[in-house]
Amino acid sequence: MYGPNQRWVMTERPSTAVTRDAANLQIGPSAVRWDGNCLEIDIEERDKRLFIPSGRRVTGTVRVHPEALNPTSFTLDRGKHHVWHCMAPRARIEVDMKRPGTSWSGKGYFDHNRGSEPLEDGFRIWHWSRAHMKRGAIVCYEGERTDGSLFASAIRFNAEAIPTEVDLPPIAALPNSGWRIERRTRSEIGVAEVRKTWEDTPFYARSELSSQLEGEDVIAVQESLDMQRFSTRLVQWMLPYRMPRARK
Repeated sequence: MYGPNQRWVMTERPSTAVTRDAANLQIGPSAVRWDGNCLEIDIEERDKRLFIPSGRRVTGTVRVHPEALNPTSFTLDRGKHHVWHCMAPRARIEVDMKRPGTSWSGKGYFDHNRGSEPLEDGFRIWHWSRAHMKRGAIVCYEGERTDGSLFASAIRFNAEAIPTEVDLPPIAALPNSGWRIERRTRSEIGVAEVRKTWEDTPFYARSELSSQLEGEDVIAVQESLDMQRFSTRLVQWMLPYRMPRARK
């Protein structure tokens, strides 16, 4: 969560804290449920803060209502160790947080990555961006694998969430983040502007951009991830301060 009520939660938990079936996923005290039309996420966590060891409670419910569902997933490497699945290119979301007390509704998106090896074993760096269009959405995904090979694609999802690979727009270079992470996106005019930087960490940056795709002026969410930075001893030493490991 960003803004006046900013919170950060990412807690690692053991496999004994996880239960699941076809429609439910429980991770510690938090849970995700799918009823066939809506994904409901119950959050019961604590954010990690340097001067508050126990953290602050972060509780609430997020409901994701997909406009349409995409059944197709995409492999990101030749060995098929890493898979990306954009399940809801466009969605309506409802956020109702009890702690901190805030709520809103708006546009959303839902995807996930899964794999059979750590991300740092497969990739050195990647750049991802997603923009809602007047109808559907566009996702651009590119990067460098650990074997030195490059990958890049632009995928257009129509209003029914059917994916089609389209020609890649020109590269639009972005200024490095505050931690000197290289950022990149795609734009038909070869130019994009960073409107806000939401996350600026030693190995990851998330930003809001303005650019142009398929003749439309769009606002996009963009992410850059540097797995070489992530793998350094210093970053690994720092991680538990933001990503605590719970025993249950």
